[in-house]
Amino acid sequence: EADEKPLQIQNDYLFQLGFGELWRVQEEGMDSEIGCLIRFYAGKPHSTGGSERIQLSGMYNVRKGKMQLPVNRWARRQVILCGTCLMVSSVKDSWAGKMHVLPLIGGKVEEVKKHQHCLAFSSSGPQSQTYYICFDTFTEYLRWLRQVSKVASQRISSVDLSCCSLEHLPANLFYSQDLTHLNLKQNFLRQNPCLPTARGLNELQRFTKLKSLNLSNNHLGEFPLAVCSIPTLTELNVSCNALRAVPAAVRVMHNLQTFLLDGNFLQALPPELENMHQLSYLGLSFNEFTDIPEVLEKLTAVDKLCMSGNCMETLRLQALRRMPHIKHVDLRLNIIRKLIADEVDFLQHVTQLDLRDNKLGDLDAMIFNNIEVLHCERNQLVTLNICGYFLKALYASSNELVQLDVYPVPNYLSYMDVSRNCLENVPEWVCESRKLEVLDISHNQICELPARLFCNGALRKLLAGHNELTRLPERLERTSVEVLDVQHNQLLELPPNLLMKADSLRFLNASANKLETLPPATLSEETSSILQELYLTNNSLTDKCVPLLTGHPHLKILHMAYNRLQSFPASKMAKLEELEEIDVSGNKLKAIPTTVMNCRRMHTVIAHSNCIEVFPEVMQLPEIKCVDLSCNELSEVTLPENLPPKLQELDLTGNPRLALDHKTLELLNNIRCFKIDQPSAGDGSGAPAVWSHGYTEASGVKNKLCVAALSVNNFCDNREALYGVFDGDRNVEVPYLLQCTMSDILAEELQKTKNEEEYMVNTFIVMQSCAFHNYHRASGFAKRDHCACEREKAAQLVPGVHRPEFKDLNCQPISGVICMPLPFPINRTRHTQSSFPPSGNWVFARDILTPSSGQPWYGFHCWYGRSMWAEGLQGPHPRLRSLLARPSTERRNILVCEDSRVSTGQTAPNFLQTNLGKLFGVTFVTRLS
Repeated sequence: EADEKPLQIQNDYLFQLGFGELWRVQEEGMDSEIGCLIRFYAGKPHSTGGSERIQLSGMYNVRKGKMQLPVNRWARRQVILCGTCLMVSSVKDSWAGKMHVLPLIGGKVEEVKKHQHCLAFSSSGPQSQTYYICFDTFTEYLRWLRQVSKVASQRISSVDLSCCSLEHLPANLFYSQDLTHLNLKQNFLRQNPCLPTARGLNELQRFTKLKSLNLSNNHLGEFPLAVCSIPTLTELNVSCNALRAVPAAVRVMHNLQTFLLDGNFLQALPPELENMHQLSYLGLSFNEFTDIPEVLEKLTAVDKLCMSGNCMETLRLQALRRMPHIKHVDLRLNIIRKLIADEVDFLQHVTQLDLRDNKLGDLDAMIFNNIEVLHCERNQLVTLNICGYFLKALYASSNELVQLDVYPVPNYLSYMDVSRNCLENVPEWVCESRKLEVLDISHNQICELPARLFCNGALRKLLAGHNELTRLPERLERTSVEVLDVQHNQLLELPPNLLMKADSLRFLNASANKLETLPPATLSEETSSILQELYLTNNSLTDKCVPLLTGHPHLKILHMAYNRLQSFPASKMAKLEELEEIDVSGNKLKAIPTTVMNCRRMHTVIAHSNCIEVFPEVMQLPEIKCVDLSCNELSEVTLPENLPPKLQELDLTGNPRLALDHKTLELLNNIRCFKIDQPSAGDGSGAPAVWSHGYTEASGVKNKLCVAALSVNNFCDNREALYGVFDGDRNVEVPYLLQCTMSDILAEELQKTKNEEEYMVNTFIVMQSCAFHNYHRASGFAKRDHCACEREKAAQLVPGVHRPEFKDLNCQPISGVICMPLPFPINRTRHTQSSFPPSGNWVFARDILTPSSGQPWYGFHCWYGRSMWAEGLQGPHPRLRSLLARPSTERRNILVCEDSRVSTGQTAPNFLQTNLGKLFGVTFVTRLS
């Protein structure tokens, strides 16, 4: 068209994408692969053409009519599955002739055994037709069979046309007027179709027996009045259609029982809605209501108020008092700041109240005297008062609670979550709740747990991690606790009779404390312990604790990483026959005992960052899946003739003395995820490596995921060093793809990009195009993990010190820190946040750290994301340490790297090890390879 400007659209798009200079935009615009970037970043088009309605298509051998008639011959034709119809071109060139259309609703699809990969498609009705189609591959055959069967198998009374890209109602939908259930969700239906001959929503009134109609996620814009003329309708879903009003005509829908209006722009409801006497469920979530509609007072059959995600700032309890039929109130994700009682005494009819994700500063819920379940998570509550007569479950995590009162004592309370608050002690009434089964008080400031709490015979699960506990009750009576989590506290020891009295204990996590000893499980040779999972990561346990483990013969998971173990006696390992997973990383072990062969169920062995010299006998275990022996002192690998059948991951990186022959490498390469150090390009010169790296883990239960490190000693004409870390979550191909290609792309961009502030942005944009062609799933990775590292001029910082910046956009939260020395002392801490327009909402934090002695270190740039990119710049002060921490809530790894060409002493590592856990909530132990 005359007004279309495709070149300008493309240029504007590339500017918005991140390319900053006109010459670069023009250069990228000439690339034939530019469509990959546009398709990936643009997402699904808002309005679609005919091609978007095509679900499957291809050129196949087609035959029409009965198979036994010799007059019908096979011919190569274009075949398209579009919506609910099969379309076959009449001539070889599909654009030159007409298309034969075969309606599939009510028809059938059958396998033809006489021909390979052949299906027979038949329409319904007295004038049915049949097409035979032979597919080229078995994969295509299955894809067509599954997709067409979904349409053809629809019953006459129930039709599912969801996600079919329909812009109007198909003609064959009206072959039967006896439909009772019709699903049209997630299409492109409009109130008035574009084509005058197309069948619009007004035709729906022809279905006089219809009971259920789903029109959600379409493009209606206005309420379809035709549905009001269907007297039999009992269920109507018009959610997510940009509706701004409900017409008064709905008053005639007397039989309607379920009415879903969620996800629109409604601000009011018509009073005529009161005529729907049988209406029992009304969905009003995610609209624009600022108050509870008055018409709900007349809808006495509705017992649940569903108004989450609206714009309510004040909840007037007087409105709820006029609705005695409402028992369940759901007001999540509003902006409610206060509750106004208006002289209301009690609201006895409300039994469930959900006020999650609002702006409440305090909540007095005593007025709900029959409350059974209360949700008030993620508010700003400082005080909370609740009536406890019938309270069964309390969810109040992620607030700022310092006071929590429940009166009277809740005798029916079974679940209580008050984690991530500011509580300093456990309320007394909690110990008197005799039916309490689950108590989560983690992430508070609690210093002591009352002994009476463990005497509760109903308590099964106690989560008290991330507090300030220095001890547990010394002499415990018999307790029924099955799960006990006291990780990340300051415990020096566990009660001496804990494991003897807690004979129901199955799970114990005491990681990240200061434990030096373990309590015994029994005082005799016989034991009644049923403990199955034991987590003791990051304590100060020594070899003396290992014999005590034999008192737990049913142990399946044992984590003792980052302790002070120097040996693990073979006789003790032999008694842990049911062990399935062991993690002894970050100790000083020189060997894994050969008696690990007794653990026939063992599937995971993690022993990285030790001093192991001999490859253990883990390859003889029939169930072994994951073996991590990275960062040890291995010199050779002993393998059986055949690898274990279930082995999926073997990590041997960080073993500098390891040398594998060609035969061993060829055998190990058959493992799906095999990791070993690759010699860098600069190794041939004999120069020392710029970067050395090792792994350490936060306490928890998850194994190390798929991480690849990029290390280039001589980068940019031997003037710089390059280091990068890529995390693929559960995808191993993505990080290795980036590892192989990112260095070349970055070097090219440094040459091409004139503006030094844009080279990293351009690198990731170009990387996206490369990843799209090499491995399609990399597209999702690049979209989540964009990060930029920009070099700043030394004049803007401390003279002679280069500081890399790390920025990460649209990623899940993690914490990280980079430290380098400053020539002047700093003794204060600050925390700031700012944004970096126009690239989106970037989160930036800065912490200044001062050790007790030695040279001050400057910790900066806490960033949020999963990946990190660092450049090692060889300036006058090349001492650089960097840390990648994955989300502590998922209990993943931390990666540490350093510039090893200078002597940094011990001040910085010791200081980091001591203070990082406090700053970022992760367990950190340094061990460099």
